[in-house]
Amino acid sequence: MTQAVAQILAEVEQLSPLEQAELTDRLVETLAHNIPPEIERAQIEEVRRRIAQVESGKVTLIPGEQALEQVRQLVASARVVS
Repeated sequence: MTQAVAQILAEVEQLSPLEQAELTDRLVETLAHNIPPEIERAQIEEVRRRIAQVESGKVTLIPGEQALEQVRQLVASARVVS
């Protein structure tokens, strides 16, 4: 991590959770505008492929809260291993 990034991170840690979330949203928006065309095309192809899988019945969707809980468990287990 560069010194500039470390300094910014230290400042971000002083923000409220709401301010941190707002900053995160803005950073993600900034990155989203700089996606190379070939990556954007690949992302669109992947979305279309996944939609087709759902529509054909090859995969089944699960509720968002259940998906988030699975992600939380994976992250927690990864922290224990690291």
